[in-house]
Amino acid sequence: MTDPRPRPKLGILAGSGALPHRLVEAARRDGRDVFVLAIAGAAEPASFTDVQVELVDIAAVGRAIDLLKAHACAELVMAGPVRRPDFARLRPDWRGIKLLPRVAAAARKGDNALFNVLIAVFEEEGFRVVGADDVLGNLLVGPGPLGAIRPDDAARADVARAMQVAKVMGGLDVGQGAVAVDGAILGVEVVDGTDAMLARVALLRVQHGPAGPAGALVKVAKPGQERRVDLPTIGVQTVAGAVAARLAGIAVEAGQAIIMDRTATAKAADEAGIFIIGIVTDDA
Repeated sequence: MTDPRPRPKLGILAGSGALPHRLVEAARRDGRDVFVLAIAGAAEPASFTDVQVELVDIAAVGRAIDLLKAHACAELVMAGPVRRPDFARLRPDWRGIKLLPRVAAAARKGDNALFNVLIAVFEEEGFRVVGADDVLGNLLVGPGPLGAIRPDDAARADVARAMQVAKVMGGLDVGQGAVAVDGAILGVEVVDGTDAMLARVALLRVQHGPAGPAGALVKVAKPGQERRVDLPTIGVQTVAGAVAARLAGIAVEAGQAIIMDRTATAKAADEAGIFIIGIVTDDA
């Protein structure tokens, strides 16, 4: 039986990329009211059409909370990358000033610690923080291959090696990804993200070979990952980066990673001749 009660209004704290727009589209399909807070320097308010939107500075915590309450948002989702701020240059409002020591201390521990603090702040204000997959429902990568290409034994060995390193780096709250080629680690994800890591790997492949497609990008959730924010994400752009780096494929943790535009991403991988696969791990 369908629940006749209207769903609570959704606030979207929007960073860059396509995910915030996908969330707006999903809310519209569900007939759900939505309000977008576009983070200055990450999201462009003009790119959101036919929806209530306000631009907010990342340090204006009080204004963000006031706007969400003024627009009667009951649920909040954080979506899209936001560049880590230079805390020395921030100009926080009064509530941001009060939170700054707490946020800065968490940021020094890593992104996951920072997100945990931000979620706690919004929950203390009465918002229910949800994950993007709670809104969209079909974003998570399942086990097994996504497209037509399967990894061979050499690729599977590189997946296992990169997975091992990515888990160690994730345990340090450094990043979520690593690249292995013929057993050698050519890249680990740091604060500049997956695309930048793949660009560095592409340069290394040009300089040191081998020439043909080999190796794998692996993205995993950090131990203790806050699932409502910053789950590992792949999409068409990730496929393009892997192709430029001359990798044989991409592997992610099944049930622990988001895929943007599943059909287009699988098609891009098939056309490029690379695999995408969801791996079940002991701690997934």
